[in-house]
Formats: sequence, structure tokens, C-alpha cells
Amino acid sequence: MLLRSLLTVVFHLTVISQLTHAQAETYDRSRDVIYGRSWGMSLTMDVFVPKLNRNGLGVIWVVSGGWYSAPEAITPLNVNLFVKPILDRGYTVFAVCHGSAPRFTIPEAIGDLNRAVRFIRHNAPRYQIDPDRIGIYGGSAGGHLSLTQGVNPSPPNEKTPDPVDRVPSDVQAVAAFYPPTDFLNYGADGKSAIGAGGILKDFQASFDFRTFDVPTRKFLSVTDEAQVRAIATQISPIYHVDFNDPPTLLIHGDADVLVPYEQAKRIMQKFEEAKVESKLITKPGANHGWAGMEKDTATIGEWFDQHLAKKTPATTQAAPQ
Repeated sequence: MLLRSLLTVVFHLTVISQLTHAQAETYDRSRDVIYGRSWGMSLTMDVFVPKLNRNGLGVIWVVSGGWYSAPEAITPLNVNLFVKPILDRGYTVFAVCHGSAPRFTIPEAIGDLNRAVRFIRHNAPRYQIDPDRIGIYGGSAGGHLSLTQGVNPSPPNEKTPDPVDRVPSDVQAVAAFYPPTDFLNYGADGKSAIGAGGILKDFQASFDFRTFDVPTRKFLSVTDEAQVRAIATQISPIYHVDFNDPPTLLIHGDADVLVPYEQAKRIMQKFEEAKVESKLITKPGANHGWAGMEKDTATIGEWFDQHLAKKTPATTQAAPQ
């Protein structure tokens, strides 16, 4: 009886191991690819490449929650929720980590994402993707950064000796789960999200804007209210919407207590006014995340299919050096 039980356990463990191995075999993963440096720190991403049915297109998953970002967040659970439904459609997925809170602020994270897009586009031949059709998506802070990349990419630096920074950082399709869109009107007109009394008070390090003071040779926190508002405006996607923006999909729960559902409706109105192709999927009764989100990630995959799909995949050749 004991032997039979042991054999049963071994059988089930073997089956589980085989299933896990089979799932892992559906894609290749390159870890800790360095796409840039920030103050001497390496900026990295993991690259997931499907082994079957590659479509020659690449999308960026912004690894960020509360503007905290690290390779440790690319867990098997998060891969299943946010990566595998996209991989299964043939996309190469770039899981990009940015300079993380509490050490780095939102403006710095935005700069990192621009660098990541440039790096991916510059190395498109290496990754066998089309450099002119790149998508981006994320959730919460990752959604905010994705939206910001869509509506306000920074211009390339034509004078830099670094060929990567001479490449544009625009994207061609955006999707976001429950993203902040307007830090100055957060849940209601005139209600700021930042500062000790704001809803995002637990994330103050991300809003601790700093400037380098030449006389003292120190980084000093920006405390002037007008300057803080100016920076908050700059990092709020809603103030940068125009008719040139890429197609954008938002998925948001109408019971979200951290990022009010109003944030989605607010920017959707701007998209409509600017005649930007956009869509809002409302999750009734859902808070900041919900069970079965992998199905919604598949919906994001459909959005990319609709707006990035191309009959002829990118050509394959050696990466530029």
C-alpha cells in the first residue's frame, strides 16, 4: 500500500515536471540584457522569444508597480499573467526594468523607457522584429509609463556619439491596465495625488523630484509648489495627448481605490477630442487587479494584432555594432 502511494506521488511529480518543462520550452529567455546605464547602474531587460509562430513583431512589457522595478518582479506568476498570452500570439516580448523607486523618481524612469525603446529599435535586426511596429503595455505604474511613452516620447539626440540615442523612441500601439493619467486631478478636479495628503502618499519617493544645485554640488529636492506642479504636469500623460498619438487601449476596474476609474475616463475624453483611436474596457466591480487577468492580457494581444500586424515579418540579419 505504501509502495503504491509512493509510486503515485512519483508519477504525479513526473507529470508536473514534464508539463512545466514543456511550457518552458515554448519560448527562449535571455536574462539581464543591458540596454543602457544610469549613473553607472546597468539598466536591464529580459527578452522572451517564442519558439513557434513568430510574427516578426516586438512589444515591451513595462515591469513596474508603484514605480518599483526589478528583475525579481519577472516571476513565473507574472510571466503567466502578462507575458505568455502575448508570446502565444507570436510576439517577442521585452520585459523592461527601469531605475526603481525609492532610489529613482518618475522623470528618471521615463528617461529609462525612452532609452529602452531606442535600444530595441536600434537592435531590431538582432531580435528579428520590425523596427517600425513596436508596441508597449503595462499595469498601474507600468501602465502610466506605457501611456507616457505613447503620447510623449522624447526626441532623439542627433548630436550624440551614441548611435542608440540617435534613434526615435516612439511606439505604434499602447495598452495599459489601470494607469494614472493626471496627477493634478486625481479622482476629482483639483485633487492632487502627490504629497503627504494625496492618495499616492505611500509612493512619495517617486515624486521626490530633485535638481542638481551647482553652487553646493548637491542634489536638492524641488519644494517650490509651482515647480512641483510643472513637473507633475510633465509626467501626466493627459497633458500630452494629440492627434499623432498611437492607438491606445485601457482596461480599468470601476471600483479601483488606488487609481480611480475616473483617470481612464478623463484621458479617454482627451483621446476622443484629438481623434486618437482608443478604447476603454471597463471591469465592473473590479479593484486594482482581479482574478483571470491573463484573459485581459490576451485582449491586449488582440489589440496589438489589430494595430501592429504586418504580412511580411522583419528581415533577419546581424545586429548593428
